[in-house]
Amino acid sequence: MKVGKIIKVSGPLVVAEGMDEANIYDVVKVSDSKLIGEIIEMRGDRASIQVYEETTGIGPGEPVYTTGEPLSVELGPGLIESMFDGIQRPLNAIMEKVGDFLQKGVEVPALDRDRKWDFVPVAKVGDKVSEGDVLGTVKETNIVLHKIMVPHGIEGTISDIKSGEFTIVEPICTLESGEDLIMLQKWPVRRQRTYKTKINPDEPLITGQRVIDTFFPITKGGTAAVPGPFGSGKTVVQHQLAKWADAEIVIYVGCGERGNEMTDVLLEFPEIKDPKTGESLMKRTVLIANTSNMPVAAREASIYTGITIAEYYRDMGYSVAIMADSTSRWAEALREMSGRLEEMPGDEGYPAYLGSRAAEFYERAGKVKCLGNDDRIGAVTIIGAVSPPGGDISEPVSQATLRIVKVFWGLDANLAYRRHFPAINWMNSYSLYQSKVDKWMNKNVDEEFAMNRTKAMALLTEEASLQEIVRLVGRDSLSESDQLKLEAAKSIREDFLQQNAYHEQDTYASLPKQNLMLKMVLHFYHEGLRALKNGIYLKDILALEVRDRIARAKYLEEKDIEKINAINMEMTKVIDELIQEGGLQNA
Repeated sequence: MKVGKIIKVSGPLVVAEGMDEANIYDVVKVSDSKLIGEIIEMRGDRASIQVYEETTGIGPGEPVYTTGEPLSVELGPGLIESMFDGIQRPLNAIMEKVGDFLQKGVEVPALDRDRKWDFVPVAKVGDKVSEGDVLGTVKETNIVLHKIMVPHGIEGTISDIKSGEFTIVEPICTLESGEDLIMLQKWPVRRQRTYKTKINPDEPLITGQRVIDTFFPITKGGTAAVPGPFGSGKTVVQHQLAKWADAEIVIYVGCGERGNEMTDVLLEFPEIKDPKTGESLMKRTVLIANTSNMPVAAREASIYTGITIAEYYRDMGYSVAIMADSTSRWAEALREMSGRLEEMPGDEGYPAYLGSRAAEFYERAGKVKCLGNDDRIGAVTIIGAVSPPGGDISEPVSQATLRIVKVFWGLDANLAYRRHFPAINWMNSYSLYQSKVDKWMNKNVDEEFAMNRTKAMALLTEEASLQEIVRLVGRDSLSESDQLKLEAAKSIREDFLQQNAYHEQDTYASLPKQNLMLKMVLHFYHEGLRALKNGIYLKDILALEVRDRIARAKYLEEKDIEKINAINMEMTKVIDELIQEGGLQNA
């Protein structure tokens, strides 16, 4: 192991000389405390190292040991249900070893070397295997079947394959070349995992959030940004997506967020029942916590650790959703390290390469044909929160993100103050997957789904124009049909788009329920127009008791959603009665 010497310490940045044999992105051990660091710049024999632990007490003259390997994550059974820090140190195992507070230089393997897993072989002796082929399976949790794959760069013919209980470092398969294969793999976090081909992402990621699924959908393998000011509900939106999205694996990266928010995740997720399996949500979740009081350099690495784990499960053929909360804190870590390196700053002090680094991360999303001799298809969906200062999305991180992602869920502080959650502003949000998802919805949910969504969006747009007139000359200046339009748009906002994350029935809405609810609100509008044309006054239409049932429909249980059709029938009946009464009075 080559030894260098520290000549400068600047917070998490350490400069060492005598490092001529090291390479950029190599992992090093800094000082006699063996702090983990990564080389981010080389000038001659001088290496600039970002240290992933607290550097207090370290000074010039102390040694630096090079490992010759890039920053990598361990991949294998035991990832699910685990909680790691930004560089994949297992926080629970560290707590058992040293207590509640992280100490410098603690070395604990990311995955448990002693736990035995029941390996069931799929391949057999004589099979020719290469990278990505499945050797066998391990029941990682009650929900997740972990596929043990041939590691990168290895191929050959199987001469022996075992069955039974093994640790992740015991041989489970031997090739004719004499090479032993184990369950544990390693992969450099900054390098994308390989696949056969990318596929056009056309299937929506169902989230159960009406404003997302119906109006601004994201596909499996897509990318989305959730920008919004403090208090607008970014983290709650991320939590809702982590809980209810129909991804098979969830990776939640708390990147520079407050510690109490990560505590909420840790306490909530084990208690939440997965709607599809009835098991705890943690049975398909990996948590990566790098809170705001943890070393800043590890924050920069945390999203790469998360995306690499996501790609690993994608390669098994799973649909994976990764929540990065928040990429603004990641960009701030980039800015701090760039400043300490004395690089030329770009906009607002961020490094000039901010846009390319953000693109590198988001481009690792996608729906792909996986390597291997079967037809596995996997997907990684990235949903990144952005925290622009003061909610100003013209700042560099938001703009760099918007140039890359295809879905924009713009959170609005005004909506949040009015207690409208999710506070996604329907006037400035968008989804570039809309046309693909419309075809899927029309085929799998209702052939009129896309048409109804367009009608509802048109009502909301017209409401914004009419509100301008109302503010100038008052509501009474509008025609009754325009006033009905305002009422219908209000019903879309309050009875459809607004959703209570803490209500047992309203926290999640299936696509059939969303479809029926939207149809119901539009049915009220069309029936109201019919009544107006037949001479009924608007005040009589708005006084109908059936409107209360429309407002309460969101709280119906999933098994009772057919009652929405009964509300529509009642609506038609009472409008018919109103028209009949009006006709008799006129006669």
